[in-house]
Amino acid sequence: MTVGPAVIHFKALDELEQVAADLLEIGGQVPVWLFEGHMGAGKTTLIKALCIKLGVKSNIQSPTFSLVNEYDAGGKPIYHFDFYRIKDETEALDMGVEEYFDSGNYCFVEWPGKIEYLWPLTYLRLNLQADESGMRTLEISKV
Repeated sequence: MTVGPAVIHFKALDELEQVAADLLEIGGQVPVWLFEGHMGAGKTTLIKALCIKLGVKSNIQSPTFSLVNEYDAGGKPIYHFDFYRIKDETEALDMGVEEYFDSGNYCFVEWPGKIEYLWPLTYLRLNLQADESGMRTLEISKV
């Protein structure tokens, strides 16, 4: 069952703390979050805000080359994936993506379309778009 979409609009970086809080209110019980949007829309920046809100103190950056970064959120891991560079789903399977998704821990996934057949049955889908003025529109659906 799909619920949503909810829509959040924001422009300034100082709004991200509130956007992260709103997202955690909407989807906090769903561990796998799929972030879609064009290059430069702000997916990584939004994931950084979420990680900070969840208590991550370490450096948060896109795992473009490593495919996954693990952050410590007060004793609970958060996994941040970036599948932009993979050629096929086999690469994700080889790294154990299904085990990450089944862990019950937050899994924030950039470029999830590259692994569409590996998505879990339940997830939060976030589509982030930016217009020419810098206004961001974030559509959120629970599936």
